[in-house]
Amino acid sequence: MEMTDARQAEQDLVIRLINSDEEAFCELYSIYKNRLIYFAMKFIKSREFAEDIFHDAFTVVWQSRKFINPEASFSSFLYTIVRNRVLNILRDLENEQSLKDAVLKNAVDYTNDTKESVLANDLMSLLSKALEKLTPRQREIFDMSRNRQMSHKEIADSLGISINTVQEHISASLKVIRGYLSKYSDAYVDMLLLLICFNI
Repeated sequence: MEMTDARQAEQDLVIRLINSDEEAFCELYSIYKNRLIYFAMKFIKSREFAEDIFHDAFTVVWQSRKFINPEASFSSFLYTIVRNRVLNILRDLENEQSLKDAVLKNAVDYTNDTKESVLANDLMSLLSKALEKLTPRQREIFDMSRNRQMSHKEIADSLGISINTVQEHISASLKVIRGYLSKYSDAYVDMLLLLICFNI
């Protein structure tokens, strides 16, 4: 693919993202995951921290999608977010030990980690119920894409169908999931979308 074609393809994804297209969000997430984590790791010598920074950056992307300029460089936008997160972490690390001491000193049985674990379990329970609404074929393709992290081409080759058919099934699955979750708050729906794309 020529550079101009690649830029046009990315711009098309960004425009779809601005219009709240979950599949476009996940594709951009996949495209930038390794390069942004590598970029963060050049400054933060921790894969775990780098992944947290990347996830945080794409959370910002989804939440601010309506304000993204499709004519501007999406890559520069992402790298700026990650760079700022890196600078914040480097600053915060200076006080990490004193923060740990304060947390341990004031610890209670029901910690933030416990709360986050309960929330994650609730979200995954909702997602499991939403997946039950898919057809067997949709569920199979969705599982191959999200859990087994197979590309659209790999799925198409494995099932003997076209790439377009795979894309249609995934897009339809996301619509069914969002429709099921529409009775819950937007925050829950957005967090579940992020969980799906982060392959948690």
